[in-house]
Amino acid sequence: MASISPGSPPRWNAFDTMWMLNLFGTAVGAGILFLPIKAGMSGVWPLVLITLITGPMIYLAHLGLTRFVLSSSKPGSDITEVVEEHFGVGAGKLITVLYFFAIYPILLIYGVGITNTVASFLVNQMGMTSLAAAQVPSFSRFILSGVLVGAMILVIVVGESFVLKFNEKLVYPLCAILFCLSIYLIPEWNTSMFAEVPGAGDFLSTIWLTLPVLVFAFNHSPAISSFAMAQQHQYGDDADAKSRVTLRNTAGILVLFVMFFVFSCVFSLTPQDLAEAKRQNIPVLSYLANRFDNPVISYFGPLIAFLAIATSFFGHYLGAREGLHGILHKCLRDSGKTYDPARLNRGLTVFFFISIWIVATINPSILGMIETLGGPIIAMILFIMPMYAIRRVPAMRKYQGRPSNVFVTVMGLVTIASLIGTILF
Repeated sequence: MASISPGSPPRWNAFDTMWMLNLFGTAVGAGILFLPIKAGMSGVWPLVLITLITGPMIYLAHLGLTRFVLSSSKPGSDITEVVEEHFGVGAGKLITVLYFFAIYPILLIYGVGITNTVASFLVNQMGMTSLAAAQVPSFSRFILSGVLVGAMILVIVVGESFVLKFNEKLVYPLCAILFCLSIYLIPEWNTSMFAEVPGAGDFLSTIWLTLPVLVFAFNHSPAISSFAMAQQHQYGDDADAKSRVTLRNTAGILVLFVMFFVFSCVFSLTPQDLAEAKRQNIPVLSYLANRFDNPVISYFGPLIAFLAIATSFFGHYLGAREGLHGILHKCLRDSGKTYDPARLNRGLTVFFFISIWIVATINPSILGMIETLGGPIIAMILFIMPMYAIRRVPAMRKYQGRPSNVFVTVMGLVTIASLIGTILF
């Protein structure tokens, strides 16, 4: 176990680099393909403020969750075990349920996203006008979404270990391609976004209603439990200090990478274009492919969007399946019933396939689902729970009285309250 001398700055090493890239890869997924659409519709000025608050907001929230996991009196405990230790078995079950409902809607979002991405590509790039109706509930969309969702789930069922290795190897090339595409779009930049100057009310409402999408796009909380346990195993009493440095660096490169991509997309389009992309319910890369007569963007854009959504789907599917399996296992165990694990897994596969297929066919608003389901539930776990623990858990009282706690709590509550704003506006 490594150790650093008291008072000395943590020394960066290969272990820290590995975890920074792991957290970075967890955060960068299909969520960033929808962030430019939401963040840029009111012009560039709200986007500037969003960029300024993103770094502190994401860093401090994930630091709070890391400290919560590290607060256990039993080294090596994961987040569910820590919740049970501090708040009781009932709270542990509640967090397990919240985790599931933080992940499951993302699968529904990706089911819609993959269908719309492929449908848009077939219609606009391949000229298959007979599938134009696939953007709305129709028989062609029913078939297309069923084939795509079924294929992705089949890939996981047949080759789960291969999928995990494939995802790990693909995430960084995808990030590199997105970065190169951001640079490639620079000649397409225009000044239309600077002409869009919202009033004070619209400015604040844009920030408010963008927060759930922002939390969704930058979220790497699924890896925080493993990260905290690894830090504790590697550094012992220095785990908190080392975690701060790694999380700060992760937040820094995330903001630079993601916001550069967002600005590049936003500068390449107009507010009207982004509003149309939202109406069409497609990722920003698919809209760029349809907007510009450029073979690189036309074909690479949808391909990158497809790969980003598919890889994110694979990872979240496994998490959702494990979460629902855990919930059902606890319920059956507590009621004294026995079950066949293989049969239960088959039932879960059928449930996920049918539910994702139905939602993908109906084609609800992707941004609407992120705003009402994804972002707010993530905020409950990532922002509010650690701040509540600081007030209630003796092992975390040493973090009381810090202005950053107020900032994280306010941002979490505002993100959750955006549910009201989404309904009103």
